[in-house]
Amino acid sequence: MEKTNGAFQYCDQLVREFEKVVKKPILSKSSVYYTGVDLGTAYIVLAVLDENYQPVAGAYRYASVVRDGMVVDYIGAVRIVKELKQELEQKLGTELIYAAAALPPGTFSLDSGTIKHVVQGAGFEITNLLDEPTAANAVLKIKDGAIVDIGGGTTGIAIVKEGKVVYVADEATGGTHFSLVIAGAYKMSFEEAEQYKRDFKNHRELLPVLSPVIEKVSSIISRHVNEYRVKEIYLVGGTCCLSGIEDIIAKQTKLPTYKPQNPMFVTPLGIALNCTQEIL
Repeated sequence: MEKTNGAFQYCDQLVREFEKVVKKPILSKSSVYYTGVDLGTAYIVLAVLDENYQPVAGAYRYASVVRDGMVVDYIGAVRIVKELKQELEQKLGTELIYAAAALPPGTFSLDSGTIKHVVQGAGFEITNLLDEPTAANAVLKIKDGAIVDIGGGTTGIAIVKEGKVVYVADEATGGTHFSLVIAGAYKMSFEEAEQYKRDFKNHRELLPVLSPVIEKVSSIISRHVNEYRVKEIYLVGGTCCLSGIEDIIAKQTKLPTYKPQNPMFVTPLGIALNCTQEIL
């Protein structure tokens, strides 16, 4: 279900502003620009904020340089981030210096160095590196509940108590698995299934086909939240754009489940909000 008052008021307003500047950047000068780099399994997103942490520009591109939360094509990742950086710099008429990035929870020891090198290799000074659900909560501003980031390769979970993240987890089930199911059911290639999944007109038809995978995601969520007595679930991540996914998760977990109007841009904006001028 959508939660238009309270929790998502700031979130939805920020996302709406970001969607506008993706199409038409704000060109008024800022003393500094803060960039969030979100290296997703399906998309790479750059979100740029001004000195007051308001959206001024953004860009994204479909990419397959990350798998299950890990960078598998380093050169390709650097190239795409660099190209998006240059595209935004040209539009804004300025150099973008500072950037923050994020990883799925629990992968810092495995991939934090790679993510840092991708961002630096693209020409940024990296100022922060945090886990994705924590980044998302900079936008959601949840005091108590579970933030569930369903991306292309993984489902990340952050449990928040009194405004602080007390537990994080990440498991390898996400949008890639949705596409594999669609490809099998409709005798499509994986790429065709990805395109079919992104078209909102197909979501009602796809929901019954994808229910078993959504139920698996729900069981992952339940396993991690039960002992913390979580009362509400908040969904973010590109895979959550699937219409009706929140209703199935709510039914399976027996917990009220909410998602913002566009869950795809919550995490990159949260990453940008955590960007500073202090180099790592």
